[in-house]
Amino acid sequence: MALEYRAWQDGDDLELLQLWGGPESTAAEQFRGSFRPSSDSPWNRCITAVDQGVPVAAGCAYGAALHPDRLWCYIEVAEDHRRTGVGSTLLTMLQHEAAASPSGVTALRSKVSPGTTGAAFAAATGFGALQRSRLVTVAPGALAAPAFDDAAGPQLEEAATGSVELTRALAAFYASVHAWDRADISLGRAQQLFLGDASGAGGAIVLRDRPKADGGTIAAFAVSYTQARTDDPADVLLGYDTTLPPQEQQAAVATLIAMLVHQYPIQLEVDDAMEALAAVVDPLLATGAARLAGPETLVVATA
Repeated sequence: MALEYRAWQDGDDLELLQLWGGPESTAAEQFRGSFRPSSDSPWNRCITAVDQGVPVAAGCAYGAALHPDRLWCYIEVAEDHRRTGVGSTLLTMLQHEAAASPSGVTALRSKVSPGTTGAAFAAATGFGALQRSRLVTVAPGALAAPAFDDAAGPQLEEAATGSVELTRALAAFYASVHAWDRADISLGRAQQLFLGDASGAGGAIVLRDRPKADGGTIAAFAVSYTQARTDDPADVLLGYDTTLPPQEQQAAVATLIAMLVHQYPIQLEVDDAMEALAAVVDPLLATGAARLAGPETLVVATA
């Protein structure tokens, strides 16, 4: 019998999870939480494929507040229904729905891990890689802690997460390293998503090129999302001034990482677009002073 395709209904997730089993990647686990009844505000469309009354596959597409040029998309099919055209049919239906959306945005993006069925499906349906992201744990003492002896030189300071200066630095960094997928990030949005109470930000430090009283600006910053110090790696967002010369960017990043891992490990998300951060972290990975905390993630998108 032919499969039926209908709008997502409450309860579909319970039946689908029994067939799907455990997620094949961290990205898949996160995307599974995106299935919900379709809505026009905010816009999203979720479609379920049903075989003789039993949900066997689903797909969703929805907007991204920070990245308006593409919609997020995710499709998952039960193993015994793969390679039968179900996933491709769901993708075509979602593209049709997107074309009729208020924004008219039809370009889609998703996240996959190399070597998974999701990555194979993305490649087969015309999705190309936009960006690679790695979760990296840097070990204590991975870099020698620098000395701040020169009162006129670089300075390390604690920063309030409500600081306008820090918010500006974070927003500028985020926009710069997401040129591959244009970011629409205002100061208010940067504060809300990355520094406000709801973000989980627990504290921040900044590295200035010279004392603030002498006109020093933020060369690099780190925001911790780990509330209490433990032996586990602290989850840290590390950014830097991308307008500096490349060598100065790398020096600022290395200095800040060295201070952060003086006694304890940290965990960083490193996108290839974060060139200065990758340039510091890659040698640490090569020597074992840092390690990957999980599989790589690729952001893939339609042309």
